[in-house]
Amino acid sequence: MGLGSLLPHHHKDNRAMGPIAFFIYAFTSIFIIVNPISGLINFISLTAGMSSAERREIAKRSVIVACGLAITFAISGELILRFFGITVDSLRVAGGVLLFIVALDMLHARIPRESMTAEELKDAAKRADISVFPIAMPLLTGPGAITTVIVVIRTGQTLELKLMTILAILLTFALSYLIFRFADEINRILGVTGSLVITRVMGLLLGAIAVNFIATGIWNIYQGML
Repeated sequence: MGLGSLLPHHHKDNRAMGPIAFFIYAFTSIFIIVNPISGLINFISLTAGMSSAERREIAKRSVIVACGLAITFAISGELILRFFGITVDSLRVAGGVLLFIVALDMLHARIPRESMTAEELKDAAKRADISVFPIAMPLLTGPGAITTVIVVIRTGQTLELKLMTILAILLTFALSYLIFRFADEINRILGVTGSLVITRVMGLLLGAIAVNFIATGIWNIYQGML
Protein backbone atom coordinates (compact mmCIF):
# COMPACT_ATOMS: atom_id res chain seq x y z
CA MET A 1 0.00 0.00 0.00
CA GLY A 2 1.59 3.29 -1.09
CA LEU A 3 1.56 6.52 0.87
CA GLY A 4 -0.71 8.09 -1.72
CA SER A 5 -3.43 5.52 -1.07
CA LEU A 6 -3.39 6.46 2.63
CA LEU A 7 -3.79 10.20 2.08
CA PRO A 8 -7.44 11.23 2.34
CA HIS A 9 -8.79 13.14 -0.63
CA HIS A 10 -11.99 14.59 0.82
CA HIS A 11 -14.31 14.18 3.76
CA LYS A 12 -16.36 11.26 2.43
CA ASP A 13 -13.18 9.24 1.88
CA ASN A 14 -12.00 10.06 5.39
CA ARG A 15 -15.04 8.43 6.95
CA ALA A 16 -14.38 5.29 4.93
CA MET A 17 -10.77 5.00 6.15
CA GLY A 18 -10.14 2.26 8.68
CA PRO A 19 -8.45 3.14 11.98
CA ILE A 20 -5.18 1.39 11.03
CA ALA A 21 -4.94 3.18 7.64
CA PHE A 22 -5.77 6.50 9.31
CA PHE A 23 -3.19 5.88 12.05
CA ILE A 24 -0.49 5.24 9.42
CA TYR A 25 -1.52 8.43 7.58
CA ALA A 26 -1.53 10.46 10.83
CA PHE A 27 1.77 9.04 12.10
CA THR A 28 3.50 9.51 8.72
CA SER A 29 2.33 13.14 8.47
CA ILE A 30 3.26 14.06 12.05
CA PHE A 31 6.58 12.19 12.25
CA ILE A 32 7.84 13.66 8.97
CA ILE A 33 7.10 17.27 9.98
CA VAL A 34 8.47 16.82 13.54
CA ASN A 35 11.50 15.15 11.89
CA PRO A 36 13.65 14.31 14.94
CA ILE A 37 16.34 12.79 12.69
CA SER A 38 16.94 16.17 11.04
CA GLY A 39 16.90 17.80 14.49
CA LEU A 40 19.56 15.38 15.74
CA ILE A 41 22.49 17.57 14.64
CA ASN A 42 20.99 20.63 16.37
CA PHE A 43 20.35 18.61 19.53
CA ILE A 44 23.95 17.35 19.60
CA SER A 45 25.40 20.85 19.05
CA LEU A 46 23.09 22.47 21.62
CA THR A 47 23.96 19.87 24.29
CA ALA A 48 27.70 19.77 23.53
CA GLY A 49 29.75 19.77 26.73
CA MET A 50 26.92 18.31 28.82
CA SER A 51 27.24 15.00 30.65
CA SER A 52 25.27 11.96 29.47
CA ALA A 53 22.89 12.33 32.43
CA GLU A 54 22.26 16.02 31.64
CA ARG A 55 21.69 15.25 27.96
CA ARG A 56 19.20 12.49 28.84
CA GLU A 57 17.34 14.88 31.14
CA ILE A 58 17.21 17.56 28.42
CA ALA A 59 15.94 14.97 25.90
CA LYS A 60 13.22 13.73 28.27
CA ARG A 61 12.03 17.18 29.34
CA SER A 62 12.01 18.64 25.82
CA VAL A 63 10.12 15.70 24.33
CA ILE A 64 7.50 15.75 27.13
CA VAL A 65 6.94 19.51 26.64
CA ALA A 66 6.81 19.19 22.82
CA CYS A 67 4.38 16.25 23.03
CA GLY A 68 2.19 18.17 25.50
CA LEU A 69 2.11 21.17 23.17
CA ALA A 70 1.19 19.02 20.16
CA ILE A 71 -1.64 17.26 22.04
CA THR A 72 -2.90 20.58 23.44
CA PHE A 73 -3.11 22.12 19.96
CA ALA A 74 -4.67 18.94 18.55
CA ILE A 75 -7.44 18.97 21.18
CA SER A 76 -7.98 22.75 21.23
CA GLY A 77 -7.56 23.21 17.47
CA GLU A 78 -11.32 23.34 16.88
CA LEU A 79 -11.72 26.16 19.42
CA ILE A 80 -8.78 28.07 17.93
CA LEU A 81 -10.25 27.84 14.43
CA ARG A 82 -13.69 28.98 15.67
CA PHE A 83 -12.20 31.85 17.68
CA PHE A 84 -10.43 33.26 14.62
CA GLY A 85 -13.26 32.32 12.23
CA ILE A 86 -10.95 30.08 10.17
CA THR A 87 -12.19 27.00 8.35
CA VAL A 88 -10.11 23.84 8.50
CA ASP A 89 -9.83 23.94 4.70
CA SER A 90 -8.30 27.43 4.82
CA LEU A 91 -5.82 26.06 7.37
CA ARG A 92 -5.16 23.09 5.07
CA VAL A 93 -4.19 25.40 2.21
CA ALA A 94 -2.09 27.75 4.37
CA GLY A 95 -0.51 24.82 6.22
CA GLY A 96 0.16 23.02 2.95
CA VAL A 97 2.08 26.03 1.63
CA LEU A 98 4.11 26.21 4.87
CA LEU A 99 4.87 22.47 4.77
CA PHE A 100 5.89 22.72 1.11
CA ILE A 101 8.41 25.46 1.99
CA VAL A 102 9.76 23.24 4.79
CA ALA A 103 9.92 20.30 2.35
CA LEU A 104 11.99 22.38 -0.10
CA ASP A 105 14.43 23.24 2.70
CA MET A 106 14.71 19.54 3.59
CA LEU A 107 15.26 18.56 -0.05
CA HIS A 108 18.13 21.06 -0.20
CA ALA A 109 19.46 19.75 3.15
CA ARG A 110 18.94 23.12 4.86
CA ILE A 111 17.63 23.67 8.38
CA PRO A 112 13.90 24.37 7.83
CA ARG A 113 13.26 28.08 8.29
CA GLU A 114 10.18 27.41 10.40
CA SER A 115 12.17 25.15 12.70
CA MET A 116 14.95 27.30 14.10
CA THR A 117 16.65 30.50 12.97
CA ALA A 118 20.32 31.45 13.39
CA GLU A 119 19.27 34.10 15.94
CA GLU A 120 17.44 31.46 18.00
CA LEU A 121 20.51 29.21 17.93
CA LYS A 122 22.66 32.09 19.22
CA ASP A 123 20.13 32.86 21.96
CA ALA A 124 19.98 29.17 22.93
CA ALA A 125 23.75 29.13 23.52
CA LYS A 126 23.26 31.64 26.37
CA ARG A 127 20.42 29.75 28.06
CA ALA A 128 20.89 27.53 31.11
CA ASP A 129 17.87 25.38 30.21
CA ILE A 130 17.33 24.71 26.50
CA SER A 131 14.74 21.94 26.89
CA VAL A 132 11.66 24.15 26.41
CA PHE A 133 13.20 26.69 24.05
CA PRO A 134 14.52 26.03 21.46
CA ILE A 135 14.34 22.19 21.51
CA ALA A 136 10.68 21.56 22.45
CA MET A 137 9.55 24.70 20.62
CA PRO A 138 10.25 25.33 17.77
CA LEU A 139 12.70 22.48 16.92
CA LEU A 140 10.20 19.66 17.58
CA THR A 141 6.79 21.33 17.78
CA GLY A 142 7.06 24.31 15.43
CA PRO A 143 4.37 26.04 13.35
CA GLY A 144 4.41 23.23 10.77
CA ALA A 145 3.84 20.53 13.40
CA ILE A 146 1.07 22.55 15.09
CA THR A 147 -0.70 23.08 11.76
CA THR A 148 -0.34 19.39 10.89
CA VAL A 149 -1.81 18.03 14.13
CA ILE A 150 -4.79 20.41 13.91
CA VAL A 151 -5.50 19.47 10.29
CA VAL A 152 -4.98 15.73 10.82
CA ILE A 153 -7.20 15.47 13.91
CA ARG A 154 -9.92 17.46 12.10
CA THR A 155 -9.57 15.11 9.12
CA GLY A 156 -10.68 12.19 11.32
CA GLN A 157 -14.47 12.37 11.38
CA THR A 158 -15.04 9.93 14.27
CA LEU A 159 -13.81 9.75 17.88
CA GLU A 160 -11.90 6.57 17.04
CA LEU A 161 -9.95 8.33 14.26
CA LYS A 162 -9.25 11.32 16.50
CA LEU A 163 -7.84 8.93 19.13
CA MET A 164 -5.64 7.45 16.38
CA THR A 165 -4.22 10.96 15.87
CA ILE A 166 -3.40 11.29 19.58
CA LEU A 167 -1.77 7.83 19.45
CA ALA A 168 0.25 8.90 16.41
CA ILE A 169 1.46 12.01 18.30
CA LEU A 170 2.49 9.88 21.31
CA LEU A 171 4.37 7.41 19.09
CA THR A 172 6.11 10.24 17.21
CA PHE A 173 7.46 11.76 20.41
CA ALA A 174 8.33 8.39 21.96
CA LEU A 175 10.53 7.76 18.91
CA SER A 176 11.86 11.34 19.13
CA TYR A 177 12.98 10.65 22.70
CA LEU A 178 14.76 7.44 21.68
CA ILE A 179 16.49 9.25 18.80
CA PHE A 180 17.68 12.06 21.10
CA ARG A 181 18.50 9.61 23.92
CA PHE A 182 20.89 7.72 21.62
CA ALA A 183 21.89 10.79 19.60
CA ASP A 184 25.64 10.08 19.52
CA GLU A 185 25.21 6.43 18.56
CA ILE A 186 22.71 7.21 15.78
CA ASN A 187 24.89 10.06 14.50
CA ARG A 188 27.91 7.73 14.34
CA ILE A 189 25.91 5.09 12.44
CA LEU A 190 24.27 7.48 9.97
CA GLY A 191 27.06 10.01 9.61
CA VAL A 192 26.47 13.31 7.81
CA THR A 193 25.71 11.63 4.49
CA GLY A 194 23.16 9.20 5.97
CA SER A 195 21.36 12.00 7.84
CA LEU A 196 21.18 14.13 4.68
CA VAL A 197 19.82 11.23 2.61
CA ILE A 198 17.08 10.53 5.18
CA THR A 199 16.27 14.26 5.43
CA ARG A 200 15.90 14.52 1.64
CA VAL A 201 13.65 11.43 1.45
CA MET A 202 11.48 12.80 4.27
CA GLY A 203 11.41 16.16 2.49
CA LEU A 204 10.05 14.46 -0.63
CA LEU A 205 7.33 12.71 1.38
CA LEU A 206 6.50 15.95 3.22
CA GLY A 207 6.18 17.70 -0.15
CA ALA A 208 3.63 15.08 -1.23
CA ILE A 209 1.67 15.53 2.02
CA ALA A 210 1.79 19.33 1.56
CA VAL A 211 0.40 19.10 -1.99
CA ASN A 212 -2.37 16.82 -0.68
CA PHE A 213 -3.24 19.36 2.05
CA ILE A 214 -3.42 22.16 -0.54
CA ALA A 215 -5.41 20.15 -3.10
CA THR A 216 -7.89 18.85 -0.49
CA GLY A 217 -8.35 22.32 1.00
CA ILE A 218 -8.91 24.01 -2.37
CA TRP A 219 -11.31 21.26 -3.51
CA ASN A 220 -13.37 21.45 -0.30
CA ILE A 221 -13.49 25.29 -0.48
CA TYR A 222 -14.63 25.02 -4.11
CA GLN A 223 -17.29 22.42 -3.21
CA GLY A 224 -18.53 24.68 -0.40
CA MET A 225 -19.04 27.54 -2.84
CA LEU A 226 -21.31 25.51 -5.15
